[in-house]
Amino acid sequence: MTSTDTALQRALDHERAHHDHCRTALAAMVEGAQEHVVTGEDVSASGADAEVLGYRLRSRAKEMRELPPGPLFFGRLDFAEGEETGRALHIGRLRITEHPAAPPLVVDWRAPVSRAFYQATASDPRGVDVRRRFGWAPGSRGESADLTGMEDEHLGRGESRAGAIVAREIERPRVGPMRDIAATIQPEQDDLVRAGLGTTVCVQGAPGTGKTAVGLHRAAYLLYTHPQRIERGGLLILGPNPTFLSYIAEVLPALGESGVRQSTLDREIARHPVTRTDDVRAAALKHDARTAEVLRRALYARVDPGAAGDLTVPDGSYRWRVPAEALARVVADVRREQPPYTVGRERVRARIVRYVQERAERRAGPRTNAWLRRVERARPVGAVLDAVWPRVRPEEVLAPLLGDPAELARAADGVLDDEEQRALLWTGRAPRSWKSARWSAADLLLLDEVAGLLEHPEGYGHVVVDEAQDLSPMECRAIARRSAFGSLTVLGDLAQGTTPWAARSWRTVLAHLGRPDAAVVPLTTGFRVPKKVVGLANRLLERLDVDVPPARSLRGDGELTLREAAPGAVPEAVVDAVRHALTREGSVGVVAADPDVPGLRAALDAAGIAAAGPEALSARVAVVPASVVKGLEYDHVVAVEPAAIAAAEGPGGRGLHRLYVVLTRAVSRLDVVHARPLPF
Repeated sequence: MTSTDTALQRALDHERAHHDHCRTALAAMVEGAQEHVVTGEDVSASGADAEVLGYRLRSRAKEMRELPPGPLFFGRLDFAEGEETGRALHIGRLRITEHPAAPPLVVDWRAPVSRAFYQATASDPRGVDVRRRFGWAPGSRGESADLTGMEDEHLGRGESRAGAIVAREIERPRVGPMRDIAATIQPEQDDLVRAGLGTTVCVQGAPGTGKTAVGLHRAAYLLYTHPQRIERGGLLILGPNPTFLSYIAEVLPALGESGVRQSTLDREIARHPVTRTDDVRAAALKHDARTAEVLRRALYARVDPGAAGDLTVPDGSYRWRVPAEALARVVADVRREQPPYTVGRERVRARIVRYVQERAERRAGPRTNAWLRRVERARPVGAVLDAVWPRVRPEEVLAPLLGDPAELARAADGVLDDEEQRALLWTGRAPRSWKSARWSAADLLLLDEVAGLLEHPEGYGHVVVDEAQDLSPMECRAIARRSAFGSLTVLGDLAQGTTPWAARSWRTVLAHLGRPDAAVVPLTTGFRVPKKVVGLANRLLERLDVDVPPARSLRGDGELTLREAAPGAVPEAVVDAVRHALTREGSVGVVAADPDVPGLRAALDAAGIAAAGPEALSARVAVVPASVVKGLEYDHVVAVEPAAIAAAEGPGGRGLHRLYVVLTRAVSRLDVVHARPLPF
């Protein structure tokens, strides 16, 4: 062994000893947090405060106990200048310390001082002399991890390079849920992760550029940096489907954060079960932004300033009169102010009471609060309100609109033409009332729009929206209502838009989200998809009607195989491709047009190859419908009959975009099995 090797081994042994020390300190932290939970040691808290404190302590103890396998630190910084001169800081997913007043043994990756780990370069070392990265393997004794190696970049000497450890971490096999990327965040990703709480950012990310990871890590960063403000407003992660949410579910807990709501928009707006299916035309109209104006008209058509005559309010033996003309002026004035509908109703009530109060005080002096409450609750006042500004629920607005051609014609005049109005109406017998109505998924979106007109929903401090290119204008409006006083992280790729209403411009999406001036930041450098696969996808990109720059990949390895099969022999060719893939490490995803999935699962089963569906994230082999593969990734993808995938959505559909998604799910190898001519 050379002297250099001896020095490296000595340094690695020293780091392993520090890792063992950190493991002991973390165990003490967990025990201490648990002890606080058990004993209720903070005697200054009582009642609701004690309950909140207990919840936080239990959550913190649970987070520390359930950190996933991995090193307690993945990097180290040695500073040559600045406030940290002479110190070595270890960077990890969680701050570890022996006691609160002691210097940390591990610094949280989100701390300001940690930014140099991601941003320092040879030309701009940011005071860093040496940046060290660690390799690791699962612990041999059931412990978190063993350090297996390390690499140093001597930034102070002008040396900077991406070493094998970073490459191995990025290329680690994709079996199971999505992992965090705290150890491998790149500078352009770090800029987005650390964007301020008040900043809305839209990320146009090519396949494999880590846009989803950026959004999740930004959520973790905001939770760390602004805990009280986020806790007050809440943080929501919106994904495209439950499979995707399952895939990303472990990322935030791995970063030490729990309690974040991860959901789909369908779940957020679900007022009723979905029991009706719209045809393509009706669904497209219900997702169209023009429908919002139709709904607004239908709601406010119920406001009628002249619906009531004079109002007489009893006051003991006296009667106060509010003339019909004065009532009409009050209602018209409030209507012009355009408050939420429910707020407007109460504003009319308040102004009626004020009108009576002013006259009563001129006659007999100031009125008490009890007197004001009696006037507010007076039966004649309520009756007049019900006439000029009636109570209403969303279902009472929408059901007549979709069930009665005359009602729809009045609200949609000049907005939707006759043919569009006929397409929007419910088919079959109209329900007797909203209580017997059957609702489609798009109907629930319209109900949410009306609910938002009635009163503003409770919003979130920050919302992360993934696969945002697939949002319709009405879906964007639903999200905007939930983030009216917060900010957004908008993630997507216009080339992967597969819904009938998928966007072709981020400016359009951002306008409907209420953030027309938000910055759009492109990520074009991929770390996941191999160069050969990206090249194939870029060929298809040229056929898509979107203004998206071609992606590039830093991964020179990877395999691409085009397997042409005889007509009728595609299932056998798929079985062969899967058998070959199983000789390698990692997950295998067989992706095909939705109608072809059952036959392929049967073929694999007959060949003795166990295959699961996309929901089984830890399965070695999964057969996945092309419609749900977005956001997922597999080490080896077998893409079956691309022409069928492209044609599955019919003429004028987004089949080529769907195929683009399928081709870019491979992390290491892509097999394309086909009998029909390839559409690229």
